[in-house]
Amino acid sequence: MPSGLHRYYGARDAHFITCSCYRRLRLLDTPRRRDLLLEILEQVRKRYGFVVIGYVVMPEHFHLLIDEPEKGTPSTVMQVLKQRFSRHLRRKPRRISAQAELWPINFDPDSEIGQKRFYDFNVWTEHKRIEKLNYMHQNPVKRGLVTQPDHWTWSSYRSYAFGETGPVQINQRQVHKLKIRRPAA
Repeated sequence: MPSGLHRYYGARDAHFITCSCYRRLRLLDTPRRRDLLLEILEQVRKRYGFVVIGYVVMPEHFHLLIDEPEKGTPSTVMQVLKQRFSRHLRRKPRRISAQAELWPINFDPDSEIGQKRFYDFNVWTEHKRIEKLNYMHQNPVKRGLVTQPDHWTWSSYRSYAFGETGPVQINQRQVHKLKIRRPAA
């Protein structure tokens, strides 16, 4: 582990995780790739027994707000999520055209897909949870991808604002307990 990087696990804290694509390339720039990442996140959530409090998938990074898993650590979860996503994208194509849609032009699929490390911030208070959720949900708006957070399909916003079920199960107790910013009418 690089000097200065400390992970604090075992206190049952929530973890705000940021993971970037390799060299901040827009490897999550298509709906198909973002959907795939969320599908794999849900599989990993079930297998490792952790609660997803919130998420957002952006074109070159993603954020998760999760609690500590029943099996392993958040580092284990991130390793498995990134490996499965990478492995799935690197499968040999059954049809050339379908595989070509997964990759940006001039990208070598045998190179890295995600940064080797991820940023992990322990979240101890309800105030900080709400702050991180609002940050995630506003990220697509601030980046100019959409005008309202409910227009970005690849976040947990609609679960909180409208009670909708998305591709990743969100802890419903948290949904009713937390107050998030809703778009102006």
